[in-house]
Amino acid sequence: MHRRVFLTSLLGASAAAAGLSGCAKGDASADTKAAATKPLADKVPAGTSLKIASYQNTQQLQFRLAKLPALPFTVSDWVNLGAGPDIINAFRAKSLDLANNAGIPPIQAHYQGFDAKIVAIDITRKPNYAFATKPGSDIRSVQDFKGRKLAFSQGQAQGVVLLRALKKAGLKYDEVKLVPLTSNQFLTALQSGQVDVAPLANSQTPAYLKQYGSKGARTITTDVVDLLNLLWAPQSVLADPAKAAAIAAYIPQWAKGQVWQYEHPDVWNEEFYVKTQNLTPDQAKSISALANKPYFPPRWDEAIAWEQETADLLAEGGFVKKFDVSSLFDHRFEPLAARAVPAEYRK
Repeated sequence: MHRRVFLTSLLGASAAAAGLSGCAKGDASADTKAAATKPLADKVPAGTSLKIASYQNTQQLQFRLAKLPALPFTVSDWVNLGAGPDIINAFRAKSLDLANNAGIPPIQAHYQGFDAKIVAIDITRKPNYAFATKPGSDIRSVQDFKGRKLAFSQGQAQGVVLLRALKKAGLKYDEVKLVPLTSNQFLTALQSGQVDVAPLANSQTPAYLKQYGSKGARTITTDVVDLLNLLWAPQSVLADPAKAAAIAAYIPQWAKGQVWQYEHPDVWNEEFYVKTQNLTPDQAKSISALANKPYFPPRWDEAIAWEQETADLLAEGGFVKKFDVSSLFDHRFEPLAARAVPAEYRK
């Protein structure tokens, strides 16, 4: 029963109730589902607009620096959201049409009974996260997590990275204490000693170690990856032919923007990490050195298999109910990202 507590504390009682009902009333009608299977329009109708998530304004900056062509539709709002639970809430409120997340938020949305689909995939081969310890900690490996308090966000990439790391180390969930938090609470929880360990993004670790490394904090790196970087949208949005066409036009720009960022690390370091995140040039370089080369597969077989493994892992812990993740993918969009990039980014 204690597993259900995580869902309630992370997402609120109302969201949990929706999840336990397993019903997506109003968003998954037969008409909506049928509309979302129609072929994509060749052109975006005039007057079409989308509300797109862009955490810390990265997408606008990326597009501007890459000097990509203007989008053939209006972005009515660039929404400064990134965390999976926040994205799901924004989808529900109809204040967001398209978002960039990892693989776990679509699984979480399905568990809550909210219908949404994955429309683009970028495979990440290198770890995006490291496990940071609180100041003064004696933890030096994942095996040392046994009996410790670990920051755990069920609805975010950091959560599944932690679960995968525990499984690889042979640790069972009841051998650790999973402390339900969202990722924006991790740093404070580490600093205060509320948790012993939290998974931090590679972009967060330099500043954390600069402040607390001298006080005994450290990071523990593993080869556990969060394979999927994806775009996804509510099924109600995808059932709108105009919005679906706009998303299809956006996906190539999204892919090209990531390729540009990967190929121009010095510019990105200065314009993003130094100017907007207040990191030093050396800190920025240490982050970009860990950057994943983007990979946009022409077929999603590997992504679907990975998503199924992730859903099964969550189901094993009692965090979600077991289900077939193939329902999460809208294959109308499958080849679009790969077609937009050079061969070395889609092999």
